[in-house]
Amino acid sequence: MQSFRTELENPIVEQDIIDLERKIRAFREGKIHDEKFRSLRLARGVYGQRQPGVQMVRIKLPFGKVTFKQLLKIADIADEYGSGNLHLTTRQDIQIHYVSLDRTPQLWAELEQDDITLREACGNTVRNVTSSPTSGIDPLEPFDVSPYAQATFEYFLRNPICQEMGRKFKISFSSSDADTAFSYIHDIGAIPTVNEAGERGFKILLGGGLGAQPLLASPVEEFLPEDQLIPYIEAIIRVFDRHGERNNRNKARLKYLIQKIGLNEVLRLAREERTALKVKSFKINRDAVPQPALPEDNVFSDVETTNPFRYEQWLATNVFEQKQAGFYGVYIKVTVGDIPTDVARKLVAAIQPYAADEIRITQNQGLLLKYVRKEALPALYEGLNALNFATPGFDSVADVTTCPGTDTCNLGISNSMTMARVLEDLIYNEYDEFVTNRDIKIKISGCMNSCGQHGLAHIGFHGSSLKAGTKVLPSVQVMLGGGTVGNGVGRIAERVIKVPSKRATHVLRTVLDDYKLNSISEETFHAYYDRQGKDYFYRLLKPLADLTTLTDDEFIDWGHQENYVSAIGVGECAGVIIDLVATLLYESEEKLGWANGAFDNGAWSDAIYHAYNTFISAAKALLLDKGINSSTQAGIIREFDNHYVSTGEINLDSTFNDLVLQINKNEPSQEFAAAYKQQAADFLEATKLKREAVLQL
Repeated sequence: MQSFRTELENPIVEQDIIDLERKIRAFREGKIHDEKFRSLRLARGVYGQRQPGVQMVRIKLPFGKVTFKQLLKIADIADEYGSGNLHLTTRQDIQIHYVSLDRTPQLWAELEQDDITLREACGNTVRNVTSSPTSGIDPLEPFDVSPYAQATFEYFLRNPICQEMGRKFKISFSSSDADTAFSYIHDIGAIPTVNEAGERGFKILLGGGLGAQPLLASPVEEFLPEDQLIPYIEAIIRVFDRHGERNNRNKARLKYLIQKIGLNEVLRLAREERTALKVKSFKINRDAVPQPALPEDNVFSDVETTNPFRYEQWLATNVFEQKQAGFYGVYIKVTVGDIPTDVARKLVAAIQPYAADEIRITQNQGLLLKYVRKEALPALYEGLNALNFATPGFDSVADVTTCPGTDTCNLGISNSMTMARVLEDLIYNEYDEFVTNRDIKIKISGCMNSCGQHGLAHIGFHGSSLKAGTKVLPSVQVMLGGGTVGNGVGRIAERVIKVPSKRATHVLRTVLDDYKLNSISEETFHAYYDRQGKDYFYRLLKPLADLTTLTDDEFIDWGHQENYVSAIGVGECAGVIIDLVATLLYESEEKLGWANGAFDNGAWSDAIYHAYNTFISAAKALLLDKGINSSTQAGIIREFDNHYVSTGEINLDSTFNDLVLQINKNEPSQEFAAAYKQQAADFLEATKLKREAVLQL
């Protein structure tokens, strides 16, 4: 592997990329443990695929914003380094697949030339900050949340407090009470509001999440002033970092910490962190996300649409009037979120004359164009139609959300991508009246982890398997009744029944037919589901679960020709556990180096947090020598006192608890940073001496 150099102007980004190259080289040379290296690359957007020897690279696009130039650059990158396909995700990212690990530093460097990052797109970090794609043009919004999402992204990117958490942390900003960014399933969800004095603020929801055990977020602030947004989030993350689970990945999200110690205790601990916060008030730059360059005000010639009926359907389902008079937002439905790179280039050429230079990726894996003039709509439609991007039914029953499933994901149990295509075709061919129905959402995940958001679907499916005699067949768990209610209120779909995967089409027909037959006039799907009850749907669908009527085809998964084999790899989203004492001491030295670097740059708060992590890593190393593997940082502090300080094996002037937790008792000043950093250095030296003494026994 050849040494890598960048030509970037930003020294921080350049160092990030050079560091990734060095870590890859060290890994190839056997100097970094495989599990440790996994956590390093994940935090840099490099994610293992189901296929051995290649990686998925996730590109982090704050609130899904991408310019024409950036999209073209990403397409070029996908051709040069990947498979020539762009995959849009439910977190408003773009993923490139089949990338060689050794080429990821160069890939990253080329993206950064157009202000695109991979940093913290994966791993136990603050993931991509999402927002309603309509933010900035939404007729219902009290104000544009885009600058707030941007500020959150910038503040926590590379922030020491969230580089090695127990698990990932997700934040969303909805543009209005309609809650189209799903605040209720996020660690922190924010909904904009304006008080009686005309001041901006946010309703805050805390502790939501999907996954195998979905939980709804709790409202904790009805009006959080805008200048308190960043400090509030930082305090919560500090609590999660210190008290969150780290050994059992299945219990390591914020929602489980809230379950364990209670919501009030989490909020109390967050208040305790206020003294240590870098800023007590953070003024948001409302101009941080400038209005995009608008299309030229041309005189558009009359364009005759090739299919007037479909055009009218498209206008009804994919086009809406912006809050800016005279302009329209236009949604593009992207089947399963995949755009081949050659099509991406043609798409930019087709939309550039008619739309502003800002595309938003949507949570249901589509695109939103902004600032289209009414007279440009026919020409835009024809341009999109030529690329098969003018399909009506955006965000309707016919717009199925799905994760990649077994196509590329290690955790996929059964196929989701082909199933989504099949279900969409079924709607268009058999239930055309539902193409305009936005009340019902269908979502599919390849496993129970809900990357396809099946947990908030009205009609959801997640991959599973069933055993029939000695054979195994692909199956889906049917989920019903989930979805958004509004203003932070949501519903988690209920597990109703498990059926063979190939019968998903029959499930959909059965539910839609019953809804058409038995729903009351103007009755929403939620009201219909609640009135009938879960048991009604179990009985309705039970015949489809009968395994005595299986056919040979049902042992073959969607999109495959061979018989199904259940093969689940190691989850890349998992927090990895490194119980190697030498590695932890090496990490402690590295973190102390970061503390010194931050201090030299005048970043007192960052230096303090790096020093804090030096204490924690060094203490964990010695505890492992005694076979003690505490699952939280708070536990490490407690156990170190119990097993080293109180026994006299390590002599401190106070308890380890008092020494370390000075961090939330002091302002982040230069004086405290210098003293705390020195104490961390002294402690690290003491632990190294203790370790050497143990090895000599």
